[in-house]
Amino acid sequence: MTRYDLYKTTILLIAIVLAGCDRNRNTRGWDYAPDMYYSEAYDTYDPNPNAKDGKLQQQPVEGTIPRGVNLYPYKKTDEDRLLAGQKLVNPVEVNKESIETGKVKYEIFCMNCHGPLGDGKGNLYTNGKYPYPPASLINVKMTDVPDGDIYHVINVGHGIMAAHGYMMSEEEEWAVVNYIRTELQQVKK
Repeated sequence: MTRYDLYKTTILLIAIVLAGCDRNRNTRGWDYAPDMYYSEAYDTYDPNPNAKDGKLQQQPVEGTIPRGVNLYPYKKTDEDRLLAGQKLVNPVEVNKESIETGKVKYEIFCMNCHGPLGDGKGNLYTNGKYPYPPASLINVKMTDVPDGDIYHVINVGHGIMAAHGYMMSEEEEWAVVNYIRTELQQVKK
């Protein structure tokens, strides 16, 4: 191929690419997903052909909780942590299934900070990305706290630890408590 042919081919490719980037609604252009570029949204009170009652605005599904609403009655305070420790009782039976569920959730949500042994030497701390040491879950202080205290910290967080309550179901959070108690702390019940 000569230099002249290469020049012509390059000009032709550039022209094709530029023609495909046409933003004029009157021509087809080369939009990959035109329905995403030119959305045909409903107006507020338009009829909805997809709903049984024909209304666009529907009631929330029964039993759902709006985003941002937390039905957990305790806040992220030391007073509420103590109160939760006194009032909350673990409703999830300690068995092989709940411990396995707790282990899976612990490995997903807790292990990066608290470590595989629960000693506070997780990956984020040991590699220097996290300057403040996470709490050890296996020291005497933690083995003496009630289950409700641990559940409360998982749900709303504590100190600089973020809340995990919106990421797990109530049963999964209690399963994590079961895992911490039986496998990491090896507390016999």
